[in-house]
Amino acid sequence: MTTSPDNASLKIMVIDDSSTIRRSAEIFLGQAGYQVVLAEDGFDALAKMNDHRPALIFCDILMPRLDGYQTCALIKKSAKFHSTPVIMLSSKDGLFDRARGAMVGSDAYLTKPFTKDSLLKTVREHTASLLTK
Repeated sequence: MTTSPDNASLKIMVIDDSSTIRRSAEIFLGQAGYQVVLAEDGFDALAKMNDHRPALIFCDILMPRLDGYQTCALIKKSAKFHSTPVIMLSSKDGLFDRARGAMVGSDAYLTKPFTKDSLLKTVREHTASLLTK
C-alpha cells in the first residue's frame, strides 16, 4: 500500500488495554502514513482527546475502569467529538455486541484480531470525506 500525503494530516486514536493490539494498530497505521495516538483505557483516551483531536477512534469494548460502550457514549455526547467516527473493537462477533455498540453511537465494528487490510479499509471508509475537504 502506498502512503498518501493526506494521511499524515489525520490522527487516529486507538483505545485498547492490550499492548499487543495497540502496537499492531500503531505499526499498520504508521506504515500507511497516519499519525497515531494510543490510549490504554477510556479514561486515558478522554484525557488525551482535547490535545490530539483525532479524526477517527478505534475503541476496544472490554477494558477495565471504563469499558468501550461507556467510552463511546461519552465521546458521542461531547459537543466537540460527537461527529468523530468511533469504531468498536472486539474479539466477539455477536449480533448483541454490534447492536449494543450501535446503541451507544458507534459507527462500525471491527473484529479482533484484525488484519492490516481490514484496519486500513475501515479507516479509508470512515475518513474519505475528511480527505476531500
